[in-house]
Amino acid sequence: MIAPPTFRELALDEIDSVHRMAFHLTRHPDEAADLVQETYLRALRAEAGFELREQGIRPWLFKILHNAFYTRIGKRNREPTLVDDLQHTAIADEIDSPPPAWDLASLDWEHVDERLKHAIDELAPPYREVLLLWAIEGLKYREVADVVGIPLGTVMSRLYRARAILSQQLAELASEMGIHVTETT
Repeated sequence: MIAPPTFRELALDEIDSVHRMAFHLTRHPDEAADLVQETYLRALRAEAGFELREQGIRPWLFKILHNAFYTRIGKRNREPTLVDDLQHTAIADEIDSPPPAWDLASLDWEHVDERLKHAIDELAPPYREVLLLWAIEGLKYREVADVVGIPLGTVMSRLYRARAILSQQLAELASEMGIHVTETT
């Protein structure tokens, strides 16, 4: 008889997905790696209280990732900053940030048009996060709501809005592919 996988095996099986999502949140490889490390550290600390459910470990790890990311953002926003530091930080961010479509290219979407990758990357973070958790990571609406900590209706609203924005931005691509796009408001 084969023993069921251990908590650590289950968690490590999802490391690529967690890293991919961390990269989409941070938009920087080093920060993504740090965020994944923090996520797994928190997960290991909470191992004793983890209950394996029907959805598996993935939504639980994404929730930890989401919370860790927004905790970092909150801490950064509360840190005192000198006016000179703001100018240097803005310049450093522009230099260090990858081109807009670069992080989506890491998903290995060989047959996805660059315009689509760019349009997804340009979505506002709340829309992009919900869209990627649902479309790329395959989470159900309720799982996305739990991970992000928002009501189910908000998930549905953000997905609708993300798709509407993409539809508007990609009307030309759709036309080239023979897809008729109707106007959305």
